[in-house]
Amino acid sequence: MKIAISVPDALFHKVKKLAEKQKRSRSEIFVEAVKAYLEKLESRRILEALNEAYAEPESREEKDSRAAGLELYKRTVLKKEQW
Repeated sequence: MKIAISVPDALFHKVKKLAEKQKRSRSEIFVEAVKAYLEKLESRRILEALNEAYAEPESREEKDSRAAGLELYKRTVLKKEQW
């Protein structure tokens, strides 16, 4: 799909120079930049969601589950280790 966008002259000249150096089209450079920007936004969204989830205090059930997992680890994995 073709679109028309306006970019500052300085940016246009940098992209043009880069495209020539890499023997690629300006469109490829812009598409790559937009993809990277969208991936960065998605990563930020995921990080914010994780931060929000982990910001809440641990429930009694979560604490009990974590403790049970640690006990199982001690009995199965650490028991085999040479100390």
